[in-house]
Amino acid sequence: MAPAWQVPGQADAKTGKGEGEMTEETKLGKIEISPTAIAHLASQAVLQCYGVVGMAARTLRNGLAVLLHPSDSYRRGVEVKLVDDQIIIDLYVIIEYGTRVSEVAHNIVQSVKYNVEKALGVPVTQVNVHVQGLRVSKE
Repeated sequence: MAPAWQVPGQADAKTGKGEGEMTEETKLGKIEISPTAIAHLASQAVLQCYGVVGMAARTLRNGLAVLLHPSDSYRRGVEVKLVDDQIIIDLYVIIEYGTRVSEVAHNIVQSVKYNVEKALGVPVTQVNVHVQGLRVSKE
């Protein structure tokens, strides 16, 4: 039986505070999952995908994508929205030059959806991949 998660409002991964957390009440107590925790799961799944150089900031500065340090990537490169018992994840990535962008993006969607659903036991409604740039690998 799937957990009966409730989402009291809308929040994103930047705040990670009370409003917008997924909660489940059981006879033993209450479980709360913040958007930040979901963003961390999604970020880890993205960074393991072939062709991904790293996460990017959501905003472009002077038309340039900024590659985030791995410790910042789950906060700034992922946006999680919890709306009406649905999880919507927006990912901002930089992909390796020379790879097929559509295939890498498709793999990211599948990987994130699988890993988050496996960890939470809750279906992910949408995974949106925003390719912020391409990077030539150093060989």
